[in-house]
Amino acid sequence: MLIVADENIPLLDAFFAGFGEIRRYPGRAIDAACVKDADVLLVRSVTRVDRQLLEGSRVRFVGTCTIGTDHLDLEHFAAAGIHWSSAPGCNARGVVDYVLGSLLTLAELEGVDLGQKVYGVVGAGEVGGRLVRVLHGLGWKVLVCDPVRQAAQGGDFVSLDTIIEQCDVISLHTPLQQGGEHPTWHLLDARRLAGLRLGAWLINASRGPVVDNAALRELLLEREDLHAVLDVWEGEPQVDLRLADLCTLASPHIAGYSLDGKQRGTAQIYQAFCAWRGEPAPVRLADLLPPPALAQVEFDAGADPAWALAMLCRAVYDPRRDDADFRRSLCDDPTEQRAAFDLLRKHYPVRREIEGLAVRLRGESPQLAQMISALGAVLV
Repeated sequence: MLIVADENIPLLDAFFAGFGEIRRYPGRAIDAACVKDADVLLVRSVTRVDRQLLEGSRVRFVGTCTIGTDHLDLEHFAAAGIHWSSAPGCNARGVVDYVLGSLLTLAELEGVDLGQKVYGVVGAGEVGGRLVRVLHGLGWKVLVCDPVRQAAQGGDFVSLDTIIEQCDVISLHTPLQQGGEHPTWHLLDARRLAGLRLGAWLINASRGPVVDNAALRELLLEREDLHAVLDVWEGEPQVDLRLADLCTLASPHIAGYSLDGKQRGTAQIYQAFCAWRGEPAPVRLADLLPPPALAQVEFDAGADPAWALAMLCRAVYDPRRDDADFRRSLCDDPTEQRAAFDLLRKHYPVRREIEGLAVRLRGESPQLAQMISALGAVLV
């Protein structure tokens, strides 16, 4: 069996070496010649997998170690009898940590209390749903827009226009959908962007084209009161340099790049592959994940909750490092800039997740205990 895989997928040998030969390629370089003799194709979001790539190949299983599937031609898979699997939720916690770190940075710049903001979450799937639970657990006011889930299950959802009108912070976590009943391509277009509240914060860690990048650039030039945090870009790895310069925080599509999330994605695809073959899946992620460098955090019960929140989040992840690395990589030469974008992703430093981090309290503090629980850390 020949397995062709994106070179950035971790633990490939640990999970898949027993099934056959593994050939690794840069994700953007995987083409029809690479997969011609392959039986299995394992990718990430940068590889478009469609009829043009697969026609004439032996591929019968495609796995993407990502939440999103907008880079997969699922209609072709169905017609060609190709089984596929994604990794829903694999990096959701990493994105939540990215959003929390961004909020802390913006609050520090503005000198504001995060608890006084009204939050709007657009898209309540694996990522957005977890973010909503964290924000609710912290006692913050949250409005949620998800017309697909609203139609399917009802619930306390609001319209996108309501989010724009009432929310101080808008965080986007919707899949990219160009057609259909609920398209999300340029979901935030020039008209909707113009309606952002005074001093609004906009965070996009979903897909670049969910926001009209050109319209956002022009808006930020006109309104200095706004803050934009972009992890994803239209046309990436090519980035609008003028837009990046106007963003408060900018990064190269790494919001979900925690070590746990990336390795969890490989494990989920491995399990789906084994299920497709009707075989057991004896390799366990728990046996492969290294212990976190930060073993435990300890707070005195008298600590200020806002300070403790910032310390706990930033002890695990601070997006300002990624922002600095990304800005140093930006240059006027398009070829060099695209290459730098991918190199930052390929050589991304080890980053863990807040969820599951052990936290000890000296004394009793219901408020601190609630905050720690809301973040997904574990009181010990």
